[in-house]
Amino acid sequence: MNMPARAKPGSGPSDQPRGMALLRDPLLNKGTAFTEVEREALGLRGLLPAHVLSMDEQVARVMTNLRDLPGDLEKYVALNTLLDRSEALFFRVVCDNIDEIQPLIYTPTVGLACQRFGLIFQRPRGMFISANDRGRIAELLANWPHPAKLIVVTDGERILGLGDLGAHGMGIPVGKLSLYSACAGIRPEYCLPVMLDVGTNNEDLLNDRYYIGLRQKRLTGAAYDEFVDEFITAAGDAFPGVLIQFEDFANHSAFRLLHKYRDELNVFNDDIQGTAAVALAGLFSALRVNGGKLADQRVLFLGAGEAATGIADLVVSAMMAEGLSEADSVRRNWLVDSRGLVVKGRENLTDHKLRYAHDHAPVDDFLTAIRTLKPTAIIGVAAVGGAFTAEVLQTMAEINDRPIVFALSNPTSKAECTAEEAYRHTGGRALFACGSPFDPVRLAGKTFVPRQGNNSYIFPGVGLGATAIGSRLITDEMFMAAAHTLAYLVTPEDIEQGSLYPALPRIREASAHIAVAVAEVAYKRGLATVPRPNDMMGFIESQMYDPQY
Repeated sequence: MNMPARAKPGSGPSDQPRGMALLRDPLLNKGTAFTEVEREALGLRGLLPAHVLSMDEQVARVMTNLRDLPGDLEKYVALNTLLDRSEALFFRVVCDNIDEIQPLIYTPTVGLACQRFGLIFQRPRGMFISANDRGRIAELLANWPHPAKLIVVTDGERILGLGDLGAHGMGIPVGKLSLYSACAGIRPEYCLPVMLDVGTNNEDLLNDRYYIGLRQKRLTGAAYDEFVDEFITAAGDAFPGVLIQFEDFANHSAFRLLHKYRDELNVFNDDIQGTAAVALAGLFSALRVNGGKLADQRVLFLGAGEAATGIADLVVSAMMAEGLSEADSVRRNWLVDSRGLVVKGRENLTDHKLRYAHDHAPVDDFLTAIRTLKPTAIIGVAAVGGAFTAEVLQTMAEINDRPIVFALSNPTSKAECTAEEAYRHTGGRALFACGSPFDPVRLAGKTFVPRQGNNSYIFPGVGLGATAIGSRLITDEMFMAAAHTLAYLVTPEDIEQGSLYPALPRIREASAHIAVAVAEVAYKRGLATVPRPNDMMGFIESQMYDPQY
């Protein structure tokens, strides 16, 4: 195991924390697991109860207490309290119980946590950089005590399917970076969550006595762009080579910021590129069932924002890799937004929709679009709960022997349909993936095990591969490689039970394989800054943090 930035208790120089200072340091605190020798050497006598507990015993105690709590929000708060107390124990709990814990620290529970963030706020994590800090962001970043290698940054304007939550959106970067450490083994002290607090247009928050952010309308226009640019520049100076992930920016900012920086700096947008890769991996898995080629599919998206067009762009690239022309590939991807089918001639189309505005008569609603276009796959990313109605699902089953149905919006309240609805209304023929967790479904004597098309299958491995070999850029080719790798890891047993993704407990294995694929692309394209190792998988695995005392 790699050593942390500071030495482990009992092994470092005399200036390491001792006594109460050590117990209050979440990177070093072991609590009741400090041995008798460590207690003597580190001034802990009398500060801990007598019995020494192993990490395994501590994990069991945490899980016992967690399962006794009444609701998911209470469990979220308890887990964050544990993270503030002992990071190694927190990540051991997550790694050993990933199926149970991931939905609590990320989707769907993190959505509720962000909505209640001001009320449940206990201790700040990461950095809150506000519009009032313009001109001195470099000074603020100098206050961060660790050598950041990976930053997840948001401005809180479009949190999941919940909209503008302002500074309360900080729960998203914190949750994402927890998954980077748990799912891909990136050391927690190398991870920096950042909230760019530019205000909020959410009147409920502005009037909320517990709101923790700036109580002003959002910064916009040139002032906003200059603020973000100052942050990007300062972060690169403070942490050379740092990887910056944009998270939950609104469409009008997300595309623009990605296009502005992606060819010059080490950045990506998970809502656009990570979502695309995990959806494409699901499509590859689905095609193993129906035996078709991606180039023969017709995909209809409910949604026309950053997730929909990000997926469509990567699907187009994959179709072209199968020999289809760009024009024909684009023509096989269609968008439906709140005004109906996106078609040429419609006024006020935003730039990211124009590529998929085809020559076609207007169609007002999603069901009519299905009946008109006869898609082989529908992908929901519009955060419109229940939009995949019984009639929508039945129609897909009428025109396809094995309809591909991806209800990817989250949290659960925004899911286009449940797993049970998808299977029941298609007679068990749907090839289904979801954005929120659903229990197995028993139908006609068969048990279906739906799995989340969760970005956590993709972004941790991409981040691990890129940081391990010091990639100078993050490219779409890397996300394409990640999608192919993830689909390859789906077993025949997974496919047989309707699972289009690997079991979640295999996520560290998946992240390691994805990291290797990403690194190979970086070396192929001359983007790596670390000499190529002889054993790529061995090198990647050697970089992965394993939470132990």
